[in-house]
Amino acid sequence: MEYAKLGNSGLTVSRICMGCMGFGDAKNGQHSWTLDEAHSREIIRRGLELGVNFFDTAIGYQSGTSEQYVGRAVRDFAKREDVVVATKFLPRTQEEIAAGISGQQHIENMINTSLKNLGLDYVDLYIYHMWDYATPLYDIMDGLNRVVKAGKARYIGISNCFAYQLAKANALAEQEGFPKFVSIQGHYNLIFREEEREMAKLCAEDNIAMTPYSALAGGRLSKHPGETSKRLQEDEYAQFKYGSTAQQDVGIINRVAELADKREVSMTEIALAWLLTKVTAPVVGATKLHHIDGAAKAVELALTPEEITYLEELYVPHRLVGVMAQNTPAAATEKHVWSTGSQDIET
Repeated sequence: MEYAKLGNSGLTVSRICMGCMGFGDAKNGQHSWTLDEAHSREIIRRGLELGVNFFDTAIGYQSGTSEQYVGRAVRDFAKREDVVVATKFLPRTQEEIAAGISGQQHIENMINTSLKNLGLDYVDLYIYHMWDYATPLYDIMDGLNRVVKAGKARYIGISNCFAYQLAKANALAEQEGFPKFVSIQGHYNLIFREEEREMAKLCAEDNIAMTPYSALAGGRLSKHPGETSKRLQEDEYAQFKYGSTAQQDVGIINRVAELADKREVSMTEIALAWLLTKVTAPVVGATKLHHIDGAAKAVELALTPEEITYLEELYVPHRLVGVMAQNTPAAATEKHVWSTGSQDIET
């Protein structure tokens, strides 16, 4: 396993972050394919054995049971100082807004609940899960500042935002003396590369770590076209994200398969090895032991410049999908057209 500094923080993280959305009681969540605690612990333990020290969960995963499983496993299998635990908080609900609960109070309530679920005194990275358009940015940054000052989080990160929003938030933090976001967890993989337009450039200039989710596009980049899995069959969110781009993506997936055969490695290793040339630590979900084994092996695989070009050259712009599309206010959903030279892509 290789390790890297997480942006401008003092955290040293494994180049693979274990995504824990697949852990938790399925009866308490939206996903039927999640693992029970015994199987979750098995995978977490295997990750630790392989050198993974970076674990990402969220209060919204299976009604907090993902946090509970992760917290118990970390306490049982590792020393607290040897692991980097990240969790995420959700925007205020309409009920909270109606009740007059401020952004600051909401964040305090969220972190307290997460720490209780995890059974920890602090998290290493506290992530703003998705942009809250109903709450002033100052209230969010002030609330996160209070969490850090109270010792409940060491650093803060953000997920599912646009580059201008991240830049605006960190500018406000600098102005007010608040902590800045040290990482961004966006949607980025070999068949969805829209983060390269602006976000990647901002992160490179400001040394903000990129820790993208959907590193294997919900499993699409680890399987030959036509192959499926329980998640791909049952996860409506994964279908929503990629269902309209299958024709665009199949050529790239075929090239991943071709290179995997040529290098005698798995498709997972090829897809993640490519992403590891772009980001600090992709968030990789694992619901089977071979998933985390393949992710760890990807760190050791070096692609040639020619192979990287071969994987990239078929890409065309994609529509905004997933959480970003769902979390964009109506005023920002007007249609735009990007010219690609050979075709126009409407978004």
